[in-house]
Amino acid sequence: MAVTTPTVAPSPSYSCPSCKGTGSKPSPVHSSSSSPFPSKGYSQQSPPKNKRNNNNSTSKRSDGDLFSTPISPELSIPKSIPSQPNHPAPRKGIKQSQEGGGTAIPTNKFHANFFLGSQSSTVWTHPYSLQWAKGQGSSGAWGLAVSHADASQRVFGEQDPNGSGAARWFGSPVGRADVVLSEQGLEKGNATGGVELMTQDVKEQSIRVQLVTGGDVKLEAPVVQGMGMVTALYKQGTPVIKSGVGWKMVTQAMGVVKTGVVKYRLVMEDGATWLLYATGGDVGAIKRGEPGGLELEVQGNNVAVAKGSFTGMVQVAKLPGGANGTEGVADAEKLYDAACGTYATGVELSGSVDGQAGRYTFNFQKEGLSTNSSLVMFALPHHQASFSADTASKVVSSVKLDTTTKGVAVAVVGDQWTMEEDVSKPMSMGFVPWTPETGSVKTISDSAKEYIKTVAQKELLGTSQGQDILNQTDQPSMYFGGKALAKFAAILVAVNDVLGETDMAKKGLEQLKVAFARYSENQQQYPLVYDQSWGGIVSSASYTTGDAGVDFGNTYYNDHHFHYGYFIYTGAVLAHLDPSWASTASNLAYVNSLVRDVANPSSSLDPHFPSFRTFDWYHGHSWAHGLFESSDGKDQESSSEDSMHVYALLMWAQATNNQALYQRSALQLSLLSRSLNSYYLYSSSNPSSQIQPKEFVGNKVAGILFENKIDHVTFFGNKQEYIQGIHMLPLMPHTLFVRNREFVKEEWEAFFAGGAAEKAEGGWKGVLYGNYATIDPRGAWEVFTGGSQLVGSPGSGNGNGNGTTVTGTGTGTGTGMVESMTSTASTASTTTTPGSTTPTSTSVPTTPSAMSSKMVRRTIRRALEKGKGKMNMPLARAALPKAKKDGFGPENIDGGASLTWYLTWCATLGGL
Repeated sequence: MAVTTPTVAPSPSYSCPSCKGTGSKPSPVHSSSSSPFPSKGYSQQSPPKNKRNNNNSTSKRSDGDLFSTPISPELSIPKSIPSQPNHPAPRKGIKQSQEGGGTAIPTNKFHANFFLGSQSSTVWTHPYSLQWAKGQGSSGAWGLAVSHADASQRVFGEQDPNGSGAARWFGSPVGRADVVLSEQGLEKGNATGGVELMTQDVKEQSIRVQLVTGGDVKLEAPVVQGMGMVTALYKQGTPVIKSGVGWKMVTQAMGVVKTGVVKYRLVMEDGATWLLYATGGDVGAIKRGEPGGLELEVQGNNVAVAKGSFTGMVQVAKLPGGANGTEGVADAEKLYDAACGTYATGVELSGSVDGQAGRYTFNFQKEGLSTNSSLVMFALPHHQASFSADTASKVVSSVKLDTTTKGVAVAVVGDQWTMEEDVSKPMSMGFVPWTPETGSVKTISDSAKEYIKTVAQKELLGTSQGQDILNQTDQPSMYFGGKALAKFAAILVAVNDVLGETDMAKKGLEQLKVAFARYSENQQQYPLVYDQSWGGIVSSASYTTGDAGVDFGNTYYNDHHFHYGYFIYTGAVLAHLDPSWASTASNLAYVNSLVRDVANPSSSLDPHFPSFRTFDWYHGHSWAHGLFESSDGKDQESSSEDSMHVYALLMWAQATNNQALYQRSALQLSLLSRSLNSYYLYSSSNPSSQIQPKEFVGNKVAGILFENKIDHVTFFGNKQEYIQGIHMLPLMPHTLFVRNREFVKEEWEAFFAGGAAEKAEGGWKGVLYGNYATIDPRGAWEVFTGGSQLVGSPGSGNGNGNGTTVTGTGTGTGTGMVESMTSTASTASTTTTPGSTTPTSTSVPTTPSAMSSKMVRRTIRRALEKGKGKMNMPLARAALPKAKKDGFGPENIDGGASLTWYLTWCATLGGL
């Protein structure tokens, strides 16, 4: 969660001479600009768009496009959040078109290296990688370098010193420049005024790259995730093809592939074979049988230059084989021959939920010979595992290329993919602990309730040495502030929904409202601002301090889903316990604005924010890395906080009856669970055991997953409790949906069994045992309580075989049983589903004791005055019940967790 660290392994480098870039750095351009390569003759196919009202649907079935309904009809920025016109990270070379989108620019997507820093770090589309060569490397080219690394070329780090026997990290070489697509003007341009890289149409899964010299665009490349061929467009230019690897031979294919298409075969020094297709002229000329013509003159083993001016497209694709043998070579060549002359330009995302069935679809937009050529795109393993029957029929399983960190990609022929997910389990979740077998769990024994109640009184209400909610949540960090708020929100859920102590919960609820209001009124130590440059809500900390890394880089869009996920969860709990709180316009607008920042479904409908800032629908998980150039691409350290943020979205949608967000989040959480178990979490039964290298899966978790490498480490240290624990916290109802028991058991036995967990320091010890409770809740209870034995535990009955007793359906058709603070009776409960009528209760309702905005401001002001301008952290946490053995002290509880929640977690999961 930090910006840089010396503990992370360096990038593997390709064995070529050191490179120094000298290209000029253009000033950011904000004006709209159209491409100098109009589609003139290259028709673009776009799928039909569904029309939909901008309000929350109350239907149980989506109308076919979950992504065309904004978070809220209110699209303004809350008045409490001022605008900031400039951002310390310039928008280098971006010429964002207003057509089809808003002004917000994606910040955490795969293509960011094209407009950050030197603009010459690698971009991964999978299976290929692209890089502005910028005069670097053995090729010395100034064009667009295209590379691909086979699995045999991976580099592995030393074995983990903690004894797992697994490699500490692995990665693929960067800077290979297998084939460089350039133009004669670019190669000469640096000496006559410089070469610039400009971008436009910056979208979630695509971007257009332009290489410019002397004000003229010499080459344009449409870049799309998963593209099967890399395309460069030329307009009256002279193509130059270079290579940092070098070739053994370049030959022109005999015969006619397609009218107007010339084909070359490049056999490289490393044994790989690349195909190059040149489609000249426009479509009309090709149909008339007029050859565009691209004749290459080979100059040595790494340069080929066109013998004249050329207008059209040059495409390259790598054949399987090389070190991997000949499998799929002939099939791949047939696919590429059939697809040449057509290229992907973008992706339109759509989706639906019908009952328990969720679907999301990639509609690939294309140009070129689109009427008679289907696209070839590459699918990652988690795509392949969830393809609809129709999409699966388009897979050419023999045509495979390795990716860097996502296993083997397989070719798919067609302009549309549909993936299917079962959303029943996310839709059965509520606020109380949950298991896949039984659903939501809230019934525990009276003795467990009494024990937890004693702890909760100290943790929630505080004493002279206790945990004051206002002080603990007053943090100079959105991350730690959010964690502290979420901690007390979870305590309230335990106290109200599980213990049934509604009076205690009401007292804590009022304090939490005041603490939350500090942030919703934007009175925290570093207030939020709306950044007009990129389009997003960021901390003012970096503006104030000049430190880009403060608060883990929040100002630069690092970790927004982690930070804001905790606030969204807290808001959801407040709305769950007091529905009138969310009906207050300012509260609703504040939480919705954070949701919009991280999970805006459409920047066309809500132009203040990019679509899904962090979540990558191609990869199936989020990227935490914001506006910092990175030689290994985007990265994410905490898979569990990624899933937490989607769970928080689900709960906010449930609490506020936002049907579209609810269905979308259920679909998103199902996809995320599949992706994390394919790439991040390694057990013998998870798909990851067959996807990730056998040399690495013994680590059990990824550590930090980059686009180009995986490093079993954290940004803050390399102790096992850090590395494994950052993929555990926070422990919430969705945890067992992502981290199945078999995985937890294997991980525990590999790293923490035999007393190893006892050596963990600080709050990590609590995280480890909270995680352990998912496989041995009774054992974890005894650790947390120092050996306390309970009497009268249910232990049997309506359980899951582990002594777990449940309340609620657990069938996927409901949300479990939840209690509203509008009720005075501790036994009152409701079942809520977003879009349904307002929940009713069998108890006599009372008027919610909501504080007015004026009262909130007065309370905060008095607290600030008392603390002389700062709400100081207490010196000690709450005094807890004395343990019979060693037990758990406050020093072993993470700042975002509580003993109340851990005990509730154990009691509900174990039927205690």
